[in-house]
Amino acid sequence: MKNTWRGELEGADGGRVSAGRRSRPAKTSRGLTGCYFGAVGRTAVVDVSGLRALRRARDRMDRDYAEKIAIADLAADAGYSLGQFIRTFCAAYGETPGRYLTRRRVERACELLRSVNLTVTEICMVVGFSSLGTFSRRFADIMGRSPSAYRREAAHRGGPAPIPGCFVLMWRTGLRAPDPGRSC
Repeated sequence: MKNTWRGELEGADGGRVSAGRRSRPAKTSRGLTGCYFGAVGRTAVVDVSGLRALRRARDRMDRDYAEKIAIADLAADAGYSLGQFIRTFCAAYGETPGRYLTRRRVERACELLRSVNLTVTEICMVVGFSSLGTFSRRFADIMGRSPSAYRREAAHRGGPAPIPGCFVLMWRTGLRAPDPGRSC
């Protein structure tokens, strides 16, 4: 089927984005793929209750970034179909839910690379990636350098002494509450 109708939309970064019947990725100012738009008539107009649902989904991604989160589950919890959820999230926040979650994971990895003496592989797993290759590629796409290079630059700039990795891993898994009948 040939795509005969084309329109334009205002992109998340202020630029013009072509939109036709078939969804195509929009280029952002950083050169990365941004939001997906289907057609001009399908741009999301979000009401207040819809914004609350999107905010709850975004808050869940912020809180549970290290867990395996399915975008379809977030959409169902928000009361949207998967496609509508992605479009409305993109219209509200300027990026797709998957890209947002990846960015949050990479931001957390940056913090850990600066402050903890875990290996890059351990940090990759702690922040929710299951593959070191995917983590390194996504990290380089967002930060412009590899995780190891980022760590070297952070060490060169100086900062507080790294936190021992065992503390970070204990914090992630949680510490047991002391028994009320025991002292220390």
